[in-house]
Amino acid sequence: MAKLLAMILAGGAGTRLEPLTRERAKPAVPFGGRYRIIDFVLSNFANSGIYRMKVLTQYKSDSLNKHLSRAWRMTAFLGHYVEAVPAQMRTGMDWYKGSADAIYQNLNIITDEEPDYIFVFGADHIYRMDCRQMLNFHIDRKAACTVAAIPVPIEYGPEFGIIDVGPDGRMLDFLEKPRQPPPMPGNPKMCLASMGNYLFSTDSLVQEVVRDAADEKSAHDFGKSIISELYKREPVYVYDFARNEISGQEEKERGYWRDVGNIDVYYESNMELVEVNPVFNLYNENWPIYTQPYNFPPAKFVFADTAHNRVGHATDSLVSEGCIISGSHVHRSVLSPKVRVNSYSEVQDSILFENVTIGRRCRIRKAIIDKNVDIPPGMTIGYDLEEDKRRFHVTPGGVVVIPKGMKVA
Repeated sequence: MAKLLAMILAGGAGTRLEPLTRERAKPAVPFGGRYRIIDFVLSNFANSGIYRMKVLTQYKSDSLNKHLSRAWRMTAFLGHYVEAVPAQMRTGMDWYKGSADAIYQNLNIITDEEPDYIFVFGADHIYRMDCRQMLNFHIDRKAACTVAAIPVPIEYGPEFGIIDVGPDGRMLDFLEKPRQPPPMPGNPKMCLASMGNYLFSTDSLVQEVVRDAADEKSAHDFGKSIISELYKREPVYVYDFARNEISGQEEKERGYWRDVGNIDVYYESNMELVEVNPVFNLYNENWPIYTQPYNFPPAKFVFADTAHNRVGHATDSLVSEGCIISGSHVHRSVLSPKVRVNSYSEVQDSILFENVTIGRRCRIRKAIIDKNVDIPPGMTIGYDLEEDKRRFHVTPGGVVVIPKGMKVA
C-alpha cells in the first residue's frame, strides 16, 4: 500500500481578511459558526482515509496551533496525526519566501516520513473533496504532478493560476494570474483555474523544490515558479474537481469550492449556509466537518412575552451551542458559541463570533462582529455606512466589521 503524506500550507498572512486576521492566521478564522477555515481541508483528508498531516504554520499562528492541538488529536498508536510545523528557518534566517520555499525548508519531514506520494494543499478554502479519487487519477496516469482545477467565471481569472489542458487531461499551458485569461474551449465565459491543491510523486516534488531554491530570481511559489515550468518537461495532469464524488452529497453541491480570500467573499460564503436548502450542506453525515467539541450548554431561546414584543427567536439562522437569544430576533445570521442577544434587539444578515454580547434595543445589520465584543444597549450598526466608517471597518460590499475585543462606545 502506498505511503501518503499531506503537507498543508497554512503560513500566509491573510492581509485581505483584515481585521479578522489582525490577531490570528487566516486558516484559524471562524467559519459557519463553530468551525475554523482549516477544518474543511483537514476533514477532507480524514474522511478520505489519509491520516498523516503536517500543517506548515508561520504568521500569527498561536490561535491556529491551539485549535490543532485541542481539536485534532488523532490516534498516534496507529500512526495517525495532525501536527503543526512552525517555520524553523532550517536553511537560513529567512521566513518562508513562498509556498515552494515552505516545502523546501521542511524537506526533513519528507526524509523522516518517506512517503510515496505527497499532497500539497492550501488551508483556506471551503469545499468537500475525496482526495483518494485524485490519487487514483494521479497513479493511473503515472503523473509527476497532478493539479486540481475548477472552472471559474473569466472575470475572476486574474486572481488564479489559469490552465490549458489537453483531451487526455495533460497540462498544455499554465498562466499565473493573467490579466487576460484565456477562456475554456467552447465556453468563452469561463476559464479553468488551479485550486492550489497539488499531488506529487515524492521524487518529483523534492527535485523541483531543490531546483527552485537554487534559483535566486524565483518567486519560490508553486504556481508561478514550479507548475509553470514543470509541465514543460514532466507529465503534469489536471484533475477535474467537478468529477469528484462525495457520499451523501447532492448534485448541486458537486464542484462547490470557495476561496474566502477577502471579507466580502467570506461574508457571502457564510450567508450561503443559512439558506433553506444551501448548496454547501453542513448536515451531510456521510462526510462530516470535524472541529473542536465544546462542552457548552444547548442554545436557549427565552421569553414568550408577545404582549410586549419580547420574544426570543431566530429564523433562517445557524445558532451554535451556548447561545442565548433573550427576547430578541435573529434573522439570516450565523452565531458562534456563547453569543447573547438581549431583549428588543434585532440582528439580521450578520456573523457574530464567540462570546459576543448584543445589548438591549440594538439594531445590527450586515455586520461581522469578532470575538469578545460587547455592543452597548441602543446601538445601531449597518444602517448608516458613512457613520459606521467613522468607527469601524466597512468593506467595498458594505459589510461592517468590528475587530476582536474592540471596546465599543
